[in-house]
Amino acid sequence: MKYFKKIVGERIYLSPVNPEDNEKYVEWLNDLKLSLNLTMAPKIISLEKEKEILENMSKEGYNFAIVEKNEDKLIGNCGLMDVEFVHGTAELGIFIGEKDYWNKGYGTEVINLLLDYAFNILNLNNIMLKVHSFNKRAVKCYKKCGFKEIGRRRNAFIVGEDKYDDIFMDILAEEFEGRIPNLLGD
Repeated sequence: MKYFKKIVGERIYLSPVNPEDNEKYVEWLNDLKLSLNLTMAPKIISLEKEKEILENMSKEGYNFAIVEKNEDKLIGNCGLMDVEFVHGTAELGIFIGEKDYWNKGYGTEVINLLLDYAFNILNLNNIMLKVHSFNKRAVKCYKKCGFKEIGRRRNAFIVGEDKYDDIFMDILAEEFEGRIPNLLGD
C-alpha cells in the first residue's frame, strides 16, 4: 500500500486512511480480543462493508492510518471525531491492530502526535475519549498522555454476566506540552 507521511513521529507516522487496506481492518475487527475493546464485537464486518467505511473515513474528518516507519507497515488507526471548531472540542479514537506492537509505547506516541495536531494545528481546546473500565492498558496509556477521568457511565458495557463502566477522560490544550517537531524549522 502507499502511505503518506502527514504527521511523523520517532517510530511511526500518521497517513491518510487508505480504503485498499480493508482486508487488514477486517482481520483486526473480527478478532474478539481486539474488537471487545472497540465495542465492535457484536458486529460482523465484511470486506465490502469495511471498504465502504474506510472510503467514507478517507473523504471526511481527521482519520489516520498508523504506519510503522521502518517497514511502512500498517499497524492501526486513529482519528478525531465530532470535531467542533466553534467550541474547540473533539473525541479521540485509536486502536493498534497489530498485537506485536502492543505494550511497546506505540499507542502513547500515536496519541501524543494526534494531540499535537489537534491542539497546535487545528487549534482545538478539549479532546475527550471513552474507554471501557476493563481496558486497563488503554487507561494507563491515556493517563500517561495527560488525560484525566471526568466521569463514568456505570455498568454501560456488558459481556456475558460481567458489567463494566465506560470511563470518560479528557485533556485540555493548556495541559498538553507537545509540539510537532521541526514543523517551523526550529
